[in-house]
Amino acid sequence: MRRTIRLYRRLLGAQVRATLEYEADFWIMSLSAVLVQGIGVVFLWAIFESIPEINGWRFWEVVLIYAFVVISEGLSTLFTQGAWTLAVTVNFGQLDALLMRPFPPLLQVLSSEVGFNGLGNLVLGIGLVAAAVRHVDFTWSPGRIALGVILVIAAAGVKIGLNLLTNCAAFWLRSPYSMFAFSMHTFGELARFPITIYGLGVRIAITAVLPYAFMSYFPAAAVLSDGTARLLGLLTPLVAIYCLWLGATAFRLGLSRYESSGH
Repeated sequence: MRRTIRLYRRLLGAQVRATLEYEADFWIMSLSAVLVQGIGVVFLWAIFESIPEINGWRFWEVVLIYAFVVISEGLSTLFTQGAWTLAVTVNFGQLDALLMRPFPPLLQVLSSEVGFNGLGNLVLGIGLVAAAVRHVDFTWSPGRIALGVILVIAAAGVKIGLNLLTNCAAFWLRSPYSMFAFSMHTFGELARFPITIYGLGVRIAITAVLPYAFMSYFPAAAVLSDGTARLLGLLTPLVAIYCLWLGATAFRLGLSRYESSGH
C-alpha cells in the first residue's frame, strides 16, 4: 500500500511539473475556474434577491450546498483528472503501454493528468464555506465542523467514483470523446441546488441511480438540519465507498474486454 501511494504521488508530481512548465496556462486555468463557479454564485444571488427562500432554504444555506459541489469537483479534478482521458486512452490503444507497467492500470489512468482548474475550485469553495458559516443562523461546534470536513472529503469520493464509472463507458462506446460522461456530468449539475425543488423522478435519479445529491444536498443537510435528510447525509462516506467500488468494477469489466486498437 505504501508503495502504491508513493508511486501515485510521484506520477501526479510528474504531471504537475509538466503542467507548470507553462505558467500562463496554470494561471488561466485557475482563474477561469474561479470565474465560472463565481458566476453560479451571482446567479443564486440574483434569484434570492427576488425570492427570500426556496422550500425553506435561504441564500447562504444554498451557497453552502453549492460550495460542497465546488470543493468536491476541485479535489477530483486535482487528483483524478485522468479519468476524463480514458476515452482517448482506450480508443487510441494507449492503454497497451499502461498494461505493461508494474503498477495498477486504473491508478495510472487517474494520475495521467492534473487539472489545475481544480485549485481555483478549491480556493473558491473554501471561501464560500467560510462566508456561509458566518451568515447561517446555526450554532457551530467542533464536532459539527469535523463532521463537515469528513463529509466534504466523502463528497469528493462520490464525485471521483461517478466520474470513473461514467468515463468507463469508453470501453463499450467506440469513440475517443467522453460525450456520455460529459452528459452525466451535466446532469449532475442539478445537485448544486436543494433537491426538494425538483419532482420525484429527478430526486430519485440523483439520489439512488447516480447519487450526485450526496456531493452537496445530503452532506449540507447532515450539518445544518435534522430528520431524514440528515440521516441520509451521514451515509455519505458509505455512498462514496459504493461509488468508488462501482467505478473500479466498471474499469475491471471494461479491461476484460479491451482489445487494443486497429483491426
